[in-house]
Amino acid sequence: MIRDMTEGKVGGLLLGFAVPLVLGNLFQLCYNAADSMIVGRFVGTEALAAVGAASPIMTLAILFINGMCMGASILMGVQFGAGDIEKLKRQASTTMVSGVVFSVVVSALCIVFTPKLLELVEVDASVMPLAVDYLRVIFGGMIFTFIYNFYANTLRALGDSRGPLIFLVISSVLNVAGDLFFVFVTDMGSTGCGIATVLSQLVCAAACGVYVKKKVDFLNLGRKWLVFDKQLFVTTVNYGWVSATQQASIQLGKVIVLAMVNGMGVSAAAAFTVAGRIDDFAIIPASSIAAAMTALMAQNLGARRYGRLEEGFKVGMRIEITYGIAMGILCIVFSEAFMGLFSDDREVIENGKIYLGLMGFFYIMPALTNGIQGYFRGIGDLKVTMWSSFVNIGTRVIAAAVFVKLFDLGIGSVAVASFIGWAAMLIYEIPILKKTEKGHYYERG
Repeated sequence: MIRDMTEGKVGGLLLGFAVPLVLGNLFQLCYNAADSMIVGRFVGTEALAAVGAASPIMTLAILFINGMCMGASILMGVQFGAGDIEKLKRQASTTMVSGVVFSVVVSALCIVFTPKLLELVEVDASVMPLAVDYLRVIFGGMIFTFIYNFYANTLRALGDSRGPLIFLVISSVLNVAGDLFFVFVTDMGSTGCGIATVLSQLVCAAACGVYVKKKVDFLNLGRKWLVFDKQLFVTTVNYGWVSATQQASIQLGKVIVLAMVNGMGVSAAAAFTVAGRIDDFAIIPASSIAAAMTALMAQNLGARRYGRLEEGFKVGMRIEITYGIAMGILCIVFSEAFMGLFSDDREVIENGKIYLGLMGFFYIMPALTNGIQGYFRGIGDLKVTMWSSFVNIGTRVIAAAVFVKLFDLGIGSVAVASFIGWAAMLIYEIPILKKTEKGHYYERG
């Protein structure tokens, strides 16, 4: 349901938007979690390590695409808030046309260079064939990933976070069923899990397209979906590349850290894979809350209701902090139980406990940084979010290299490196944030 976020209580709007978005992202995480859980317990540690080796590269490509969609959605949110529906229509069609072409080209290139990409992250030779097959299947379905992300980001820009949730629930159920089918019936192992993921994404993308056609009258464009506005394309690229670069840089940093962890052996790599899945469940909802802040602020920026920007930031940050503390406690208390869901290998579980136990104390940090990023995205200052992400990931990689490569401190030091990266990010962001309190800084957005 489309929602005008320029009217009504800010707290209620943020929670009403954020809860479905959080649930949707949790279900989306179930794609990868189901792969890891089923592969780890029913196929083997080598297959689990293969999925883990492929996942950061897969996520890097997906996040780049999602970043482009996110940049376009900010523009659509401002256009919707300003009541400029005709421009919003051209924005939607231009983003769709350019995104489909881009995703097809990137997909083809990634399929060809999959072995080289995996070599860059120092994947163990014993799991390389499995990782190559899995990753090529995922890349083959990248166009469906783009189409879903485009529709989902468009709906969220219009204040609708419930529609995308419904389709993610359906596709998540299909993904788990497909995993079980391809593992137990066809005996295709990790490759089968990749096929199940792609098929579920196809269904999700198609369902979103039907929903938009039926529920959003002004986006029932027909042949006008082929309209390409060069001027809007340039504007979209200016927004999108910054957002995409930010998203991709974060994942690139994770890939570099993964390469360091891979050097610790297969058990450490498998533990980091499992802990990373749990880490995502803890951190990504904080990004969802920030996305709710972005949607509210973009619409109010378009409507020139500037006072609601500041109110939205304060309420959003309170929600972020509450969530970060709660997730930290859960991960500290239940780290062993969480690891046991994915593997029964004692060495894998112990390594994962060390990592998660430390990360639980640090989860307040991404809650803070995500909230601040949501604010800056909402006011259109994407360069702040990009450079702060560079500071974060650059500091994290350097710290991990010192801890792991120089002093050989083990997997726990990777968690400490994450904390240092988030701290550096806050040090960069907070002085800029204070400038917004002085008046009209955000009006440049």
